[in-house]
Amino acid sequence: MGVENEVRARCARSARSGMGEAAGERKRGRPTEAERALRHDRILDEALALFASRGYGAVTIDELALSAQVTKRTIYAYFGDKAGVFTAVIERFRAQAGVLSGAGVLETATRIVEVLFSDSAVAMHRLMIAEAQQFPELAASFYDSGPRGYIDLLAAGLPAGSSESERAALAEALFGLLLGEPHRRRLLGLSDAPSRAAARAHVASALALLRLGE
Repeated sequence: MGVENEVRARCARSARSGMGEAAGERKRGRPTEAERALRHDRILDEALALFASRGYGAVTIDELALSAQVTKRTIYAYFGDKAGVFTAVIERFRAQAGVLSGAGVLETATRIVEVLFSDSAVAMHRLMIAEAQQFPELAASFYDSGPRGYIDLLAAGLPAGSSESERAALAEALFGLLLGEPHRRRLLGLSDAPSRAAARAHVASALALLRLGE
């Protein structure tokens, strides 16, 4: 699997240079906002690769710090704990889908499909299914930061003219159609991530079933 190969390569690089860079981090002064943003994203990139490859429970903060070439103190300062790192990974997926949230529901839903059907998002979904029983609080956070957040994005993009409860119910029904059997096949490794054109066509079909238009 591509994610597994990536984490092996990352860990190999980190073993060679991670401790030196972490030490350098301690010696430098206060990082700029740009440096903080880059470091934040690097930690999440490494966390995603490690979680997807080895599972949430098996990954330690020490291992993540080495892989991301930062100190444990940096991780705690940015995210609080390992659960905070996991939640931040999930929230970043939603942020990527929400870039077009000001557009119509077709564009927003298409971006959601592209994000959630991606290799990385599918890997995290598989992980959460496997570990939900052992980590119920993490599963609840996954749902709130993931599916519930996407439903709220969709509700915000639906045409006006209905009550808030009606819009929420319609958005939930739409989200179910956007995933459905195609996403189940992705989770089982039976299909590849869709192209943008295929994702858009899938969304258009879902909108038509619910009699929603732009």
